[in-house]
Amino acid sequence: MSDMKISLSDALKSFVDAQVSDGGYGSSSEYVGELIHKDQERLRLRSLLLEGAESATSNHPLDESYFQGLRSQIRKSR
Repeated sequence: MSDMKISLSDALKSFVDAQVSDGGYGSSSEYVGELIHKDQERLRLRSLLLEGAESATSNHPLDESYFQGLRSQIRKSR
């Protein structure tokens, strides 16, 4: 594991300290690490959404009946 030094304003440091104590984190490093992991996941999901948006569309309109059909399929698979 590598070390990284960051500088924060007093207000941000106080916020991080509060998140660590109130959020059950073991350290500020653990809190910042989780933020980074969440950002990585957000970027991955964004990439998947953009990929889907750029893919070929089907001949079916994405209207209310389409989403009702999806909901029905999900309920049946449970």
